[in-house]
Amino acid sequence: MKTNKLLLLLFFLGFIVLSVSCKEDEINSNDKNSITLSFDNKVGDKALVLGTGAYTNSSGEDFTVTTLNYFISNVSFKKEDGTVVKFPNNYFLIKQSDAGSLEAELKDIPTGNYKEVSFMVGVDSTRSTSDLSQRIGVLDPASYGDDGMYWAWNSGYIFFKFEGTSSVIPTNATGKRPFQLHVGGFGGMTTKTANNLRTITLPLSNAATVRSNIAPKVHLFVDILKVFNGTTQIKLAETNLVHTINTATPIADNYKQMFSVNNVSNDAN
Repeated sequence: MKTNKLLLLLFFLGFIVLSVSCKEDEINSNDKNSITLSFDNKVGDKALVLGTGAYTNSSGEDFTVTTLNYFISNVSFKKEDGTVVKFPNNYFLIKQSDAGSLEAELKDIPTGNYKEVSFMVGVDSTRSTSDLSQRIGVLDPASYGDDGMYWAWNSGYIFFKFEGTSSVIPTNATGKRPFQLHVGGFGGMTTKTANNLRTITLPLSNAATVRSNIAPKVHLFVDILKVFNGTTQIKLAETNLVHTINTATPIADNYKQMFSVNNVSNDAN
């Protein structure tokens, strides 16, 4: 009887050790997978619909949205143990008009549990001033067509483009009431030029668990109402045409607050 009990105890101890060992092997293996950032652009608790949606900002001003584009770059993920995995050469142009652009996939991420994501809104100074041969894909100034995400006159990218109409804006020569809020400027070009690059760091509500068979998706809410009521209250009746770097700084300060994590999906492939 004692022998049977001893064998049974050894069996269970062996099972526990094997389970822990397998779990550690799973986490610490050399396998890699991806994490996808999914950007869900919203207006408060409402879905953003281009051209047809009618919304109201914190000043009680009505507006519709015709364009929402912004660059995401310099993404990094922090593990539970503090290790940071960086992606300095990945640039994404998020466009509300292009559903395919709303998901940014970061590849070859080492297996592990990630508790934090960080990214920049804009294009850093190093890449903005690099040779055109290094600015390909979404960074190719000649590839935008109607997007117009590059200031040829200022040799710089528009980090954030937010356009639409509002009844509080006087009519222009064509009888329309448009607003155009364009943010750019990485600083350093002159001593008087603002740096409107903004870095956002967000804790993950539950860890993104990268495994050989799990490629997590981080679902982000992006509330554009924060453009109007962040650090600075912005009224369309007063601020509706922003095309210069220094005047765009309050907008950059505001939209830094528009990102939040809705959920993390760790579904197996």
